[in-house]
Amino acid sequence: MTKIHVHGGDIYRNPGILDFSANCNPYGMPKGVKEAVIKALDQAECYPDVKCEALRRALATEEKVAEEKIICGNGAADLIFGLALAKKPKKALLLAPTFAEYEQALRSVGCEIVYMPLSEQKEFIPQDDFIEAITEDIDMVFFCNPNNPTGILVNKEYLEKILQQCKKFNTFLVLDECFIDFIDQPEAYTMKEYLEIYSNFFLLKAFTKKYAMAGIRLGYGLCSDKDTLENMQAVMQPWNVSVLAQEAGIAALKEKKYLKETLDKIKTEKEWLLGKLKKMQLFCYPSKANYIFFKGPLGLKEKCLAEGIAIRDCSNYPYLEEGFYRIAVRRREENQKLIETLEYILNEKRGNRLWQRQL
Repeated sequence: MTKIHVHGGDIYRNPGILDFSANCNPYGMPKGVKEAVIKALDQAECYPDVKCEALRRALATEEKVAEEKIICGNGAADLIFGLALAKKPKKALLLAPTFAEYEQALRSVGCEIVYMPLSEQKEFIPQDDFIEAITEDIDMVFFCNPNNPTGILVNKEYLEKILQQCKKFNTFLVLDECFIDFIDQPEAYTMKEYLEIYSNFFLLKAFTKKYAMAGIRLGYGLCSDKDTLENMQAVMQPWNVSVLAQEAGIAALKEKKYLKETLDKIKTEKEWLLGKLKKMQLFCYPSKANYIFFKGPLGLKEKCLAEGIAIRDCSNYPYLEEGFYRIAVRRREENQKLIETLEYILNEKRGNRLWQRQL
C-alpha cells in the first residue's frame, strides 16, 4: 500500500502561512546555535570532518554512550536510508500509520513491507500482535516511540519484548526516539541502556525537533554493532554532515537552559490546546509528543489553509482514512489563532448533517 509521501512544513508552496504541520520547537533556534553557524561560515570553504569527531565527542558526553557507537547524518532520514542500503532487508515490519520515510527507504532497496494496522478502537496503541508478527522471515523492524503521527508512547516492557523477539529471529530493530525528549520523564522510556545488551539494535535521534534545526539537517544514531556502523559508512555519502551542521550540533548540546524552558512551555501549551479542542468536540488521541492527533470533519485542512493556517492532513498515511489530522504545539498567540480559526470553521459546519455524521 503505497501512498504519496507528503510532509508538513511546506512553507515554500505556502509563503506567509502559520505552520502547525511541522513539529519543531516553536520557540525557534537557540541564539547560541545561530551564532555558531555564523562563525562556522569561515570554515565552510573547507570540507567538513568526514568522521564528525568533535560532534561525536560532544554527543558521547551528552548521551553517555561511547563515541565509537555514534554515527551522524544529514538528518534522521539520511540514517534511515543508510540503514536500508547497508542492511538491504528483504522483508520488514512496520506499524500503520507511522513515519513515511521508513517505507520509502525500504522500498528503495526492493524490500517487501508487512504492515501491522493500528486499531482506531484501541486508540492506535500497539498491541501484542505486532510483536507476534516478528517472525523468522522478518529482517528488519522500524518502531517509532512516541509514534508519528499518533504520538502514542509505549513502555520499556513492551519494547523489551520487541527486542527479545527480534533477537530470537535475528531481526534488526530500528527504534526511532526523535520525539522522546518532548515527553514527561524521557529517561523512563528511552531504550539507550539496552544498546549494550542487544547488538541487533539501532537507536535513532535528531536535533531537528527540539532545537528547531530542521533546515540545518542533523541526526544521529546509536548502535553497539561495529559491522552495522561500518557498513552504513561504506554506503552513505562522504561529507554528508556539513561544517555548519556539525558546529550547530555542538552548540545545541550546550543549550540546557533553552531546552528546559522551552520544553516546559510546550507542555503547558499542549494542555491548553487539548482543553480547547475537546470543548469543540474534536476527538483527541492520547499523544505524548509535542503534537496532537485528532479526528475532525473532512476538508478541515483546506478550510484552515484558506484562513492562513497549515495543519497536517494524515490521510496519506497507510491505513488512515480522511478525517485524521495532526497539529504541532506552538506559542500561545499562535495557538490562540488556531483555536479561533477552528471555532470559526466548525461553527459554520454545525448545522451540516453530513459533518455531524462524519464525527
